[in-house]
Amino acid sequence: MTEAPKRQVTLPAMGLVVLVGVSGSGKSTFARTHFKPTEVVSSDFCRGLVADDENDQSATPDAFDVLHYIVGTRLRRGLLTVVDATNVQKPDRASLIKLAKSHDVLVDAVVIDVPDSVAIERNERRADRNFGSHVITRQHRDLKRSMARLTKEGFRRVHVLRGTDEVDAVEIVRERPWNDRRDLHGPFDLIGDVHGCASELRTLLSELGWKIDYDGTAAVDATHPDGRQAVFVGDLVDRGPDTPGVLRLVMGMVASGNAICVSGNHEAKLVRALKGSKVTVSHGLAESLAQLEAEPEEFRAQALGFMDRLISHYVLDDGRLVVAHAGLKESYHGRSSGRVRSFALYGDTTGETDEYGLPVRYPWAQDYRGQAMVVYGHTPVPKAEWVNNTICLDTGVVFGGALTALRYPERAIVSVPAEKEWYEPVRPLVPAVGDREPAVLRISDVAGTRWLETTHAGKVKVPEENAAAALEIMSRFAVDPRWLVYLPPTMSPVATSTREGFLEHPEQAFEEYAGWGVTRVVCEEKHMGSRAIAVIAKDADAAERRFGVGDGTAGVVYTRTGRPFFADTSELVDRLRTTAAPLFESLDTDWLALDCELLPWSAKALPLIKVQYASVGAAARRVLPEALDVLESAKRRGLDVEALIAKTVRRRDNSEAFRDAYAAYVRPTDGLDGVTLAPFQILACEGRALALTEPHDWHLAELAKLEGDLITPTRHRFVDLSSPEERDAATQWWLDLTASGGEGMVVKPAHLTEGRVQPGIKVRGREYLRIIYGPDYTDSLDVLRQRHLGKKRQLAQREHGLGLDALSAFVDHEPLWKVHQAVFAVLALESEPVDPRL
Repeated sequence: MTEAPKRQVTLPAMGLVVLVGVSGSGKSTFARTHFKPTEVVSSDFCRGLVADDENDQSATPDAFDVLHYIVGTRLRRGLLTVVDATNVQKPDRASLIKLAKSHDVLVDAVVIDVPDSVAIERNERRADRNFGSHVITRQHRDLKRSMARLTKEGFRRVHVLRGTDEVDAVEIVRERPWNDRRDLHGPFDLIGDVHGCASELRTLLSELGWKIDYDGTAAVDATHPDGRQAVFVGDLVDRGPDTPGVLRLVMGMVASGNAICVSGNHEAKLVRALKGSKVTVSHGLAESLAQLEAEPEEFRAQALGFMDRLISHYVLDDGRLVVAHAGLKESYHGRSSGRVRSFALYGDTTGETDEYGLPVRYPWAQDYRGQAMVVYGHTPVPKAEWVNNTICLDTGVVFGGALTALRYPERAIVSVPAEKEWYEPVRPLVPAVGDREPAVLRISDVAGTRWLETTHAGKVKVPEENAAAALEIMSRFAVDPRWLVYLPPTMSPVATSTREGFLEHPEQAFEEYAGWGVTRVVCEEKHMGSRAIAVIAKDADAAERRFGVGDGTAGVVYTRTGRPFFADTSELVDRLRTTAAPLFESLDTDWLALDCELLPWSAKALPLIKVQYASVGAAARRVLPEALDVLESAKRRGLDVEALIAKTVRRRDNSEAFRDAYAAYVRPTDGLDGVTLAPFQILACEGRALALTEPHDWHLAELAKLEGDLITPTRHRFVDLSSPEERDAATQWWLDLTASGGEGMVVKPAHLTEGRVQPGIKVRGREYLRIIYGPDYTDSLDVLRQRHLGKKRQLAQREHGLGLDALSAFVDHEPLWKVHQAVFAVLALESEPVDPRL
């Protein structure tokens, strides 16, 4: 006996499948056979959930409430969902179709049509079914009435399986959405709106390394020697001088597999016009129609077919990249519906028009928080800029701007200028984030969970709760934000030492840097003070000109959290400006940003020292001698307290060392008398982000020009890591430094580095660590050596990169809000839960 041929039924891989059939038709068996148990949502099961009885018909309304909730949740999460219910009545099907459309997914119906007699016999064999055959007859009548109009109810496809043989011979094929190209991993060259500028397109492709193939004088294809694939964001047509030339080249690239392309709103309108629909001939459509009219009929047909087949968006590279002409919010990624296509082609409009008669679009990118990078075009901007992991590549080539591409995954932007202004813009080009004053700060720039695309820190997430904590500090305590161009990063401690009696030791720092490929380091004295950033202008005019501060102040000195050190820092600023005169001259600048330490520690931290440290020291010095007296008396009476005496003596000695440790950083000050600054890096000056461009020996040499009572020099020494002698000498220098009351040292690469190399590692002295871990910490070294440094080091690198981004943005005269996003992120990351002793 030959096996019946299989019938293939193609269903969406992501979406809703509605089973339709009378009770006993075999829907549940069909579902179990072809779908995972978790993919099937049964009305009987939901009835059992709410009534403990799958046959309790009185529970049906509640059961379907549960069913709809489960189905909606699965569809929101992008999971294939199969509804196992009779669904023979139109209202039942309509509610499911509406649910699918609300989640922008495809919905198919699978009708299982078996004879009444088969369904009745099956129900009679089931002991749990207590309804009569008349129910099956009624359901079958409802099904027959529905068959004629099922295809008009909103299903993408209706698959009808008639008879048990056909049901048993089915093969289910899951069809992924056309926009799902997660299997394509690039590398890609994503190209912005071309708008008929064929010459600029050829120039850009050549700049990107593509080899263009010609048929006579016409460019018909292009290939990249490195196997890259081009991705066009739509709007190939209209306005420009050669729409057919653009189409011919892009069509050839798509046909050969060297490119993919999404539809733009201009292609959609041109398709309607070529099909004879009544459209308003505007915004460059007339130019395209005229140019295509001059082409052969065969080419026009091919172009129409190509544009008509373009889809709204693609999801690429395992979901990490989404391309849509006008962008796409996260909930629409990979979805299929009319409103998804509308958003992808036209953006999210408010329904209003601006003074130029153009639609006002909601700035969806400002609220985007998705993991996937979204690349789009549609609304021309002066230059491509990142906004919350999205980027607009339409830089107005047809309006005399540029044609821009994004290399993915490299994130490199490549642009070529327009050969001329081919079409006069109706509206001037504005930045992607909207028209705003550069110095205007908005809470929306920093509030909520944000993803920052940075040059030096990569992709950085700022959680909402961290942002809220940072906003509290910034809004209540920070200096004038116009001065706040940088915040310093946290600093990673050295890897834990295994040397007897030491938690931290220089040899681990040297070994780590050598392992990262660093050949020479600088060891700088770690001043025991308070981290200070000094931003100073040469005079009040320079402050107003460069920082926009016109109140007569010429600078500020603030803490690592952006707060002013004193109620009035003007006197400190004036003294520092006078002292820094040699730097103003040698660097030919009228402003400076310096990274410093303000000394002594007690100048800022005296209340903390009194409450947290002095109280411990005073209590120990009072209690432990008395405890020893009691123990000595007990010993004289013959009690065995030798071990307890030894421990108490050790604790007494440790408390004395603890007191001496913090006392070394306390000295009397009166106002600014006794206060000094120890600068160790010149962060930036006019036109130069020096923290990025100059090695540490340059910084220290320049800072050596500063003299006077205000300045405490930063002692240092350079170490060739390949020389054991130099490493040993540096270690001895550290031992001498810490033995005489110094905190320790910071080890940094002497030359500029990139990648995962830590920008600086602190190596703190044995006695200083008593302040951090407590007087008796040396008795617990085995436990402390289990400390985990991974998260601290990640924070150090991210905050360092964010700080460099902030400096670069300010030096490059970027808007203040852009500078502040990076500065704010540093402060927000400081709220991450990390052991504060590290």
